Formats: sequence, C-alpha cells, structure tokens
Amino acid sequence: QVQLVESGGGLVQPGGSLRLSCVVSGFTRDYSAIGWFRQAPGKEREGVSYWSSDNGRTGYANSVKGRFAISRDNAKNTVYLQMNSLKPEDTGVYYCAGEESWMVLNGALSEPYYDHWGQGTQVTVRS
Repeated sequence: QVQLVESGGGLVQPGGSLRLSCVVSGFTRDYSAIGWFRQAPGKEREGVSYWSSDNGRTGYANSVKGRFAISRDNAKNTVYLQMNSLKPEDTGVYYCAGEESWMVLNGALSEPYYDHWGQGTQVTVRS
C-alpha cells in the first residue's frame, strides 16, 4: 500500500525559507514520480514541482522557479521541497503525490497524473 506523509509546514515571514518533506512507502515498481502541489484558500490545487526516477528529472511551476528546489534522498525514501524567498502568495496547504506507472512528464504538474496523495501540510507566509 502506497503511503505519502508530508511534514515541515509552518508559519514563516516573507523572504524566509521552509523545507517540506514527503516520506514515501509502498512503491514496488522501478519507476516513480513525486509531485508537490498546493492549494490556497478559495483556489484550485496547483502543481508546484515534480521529481521523477527517470534520470532524476525535475520540473517547476513558473511561479516558483528559482526559489524552490525539489530533491530526493533514496536512503530515507524522502522527497524534499526546499522553499526559499517565500512570498505571501505561497501560502496554502502543500500536498505530495505519487505515481508508479510511467507516463510522459508533460503532465506531471497536473493532478490526474498521480494516483496517491498525502494528507497535506500547511504553509503560511505572513509578517
């Protein structure tokens, strides 16, 4: 059974940093992709970043490029999202999502790409 558990959210001032963690378990196939999504109050959930076991390819939404970095620690089965230079508009519930079936990565920032989801962690950016 695939499980994804997020942690690391919290309250931070604008310009600050946070590192989110997603511990992944239950994957049995060679391929995996992990995505980070966020949902602000009153808005739809949006893709933020993804990591793929396909040569460690990564991708980012334009709104976070240059500020966020995704990485994976295989020994810990954990995918991290390092978030720097945070802005109030980064506020929201952050979710990690996982997929074991290989698909082209063009859709890896969209929700239908993933079959498995974590419970989310709240990130609040304000003065």
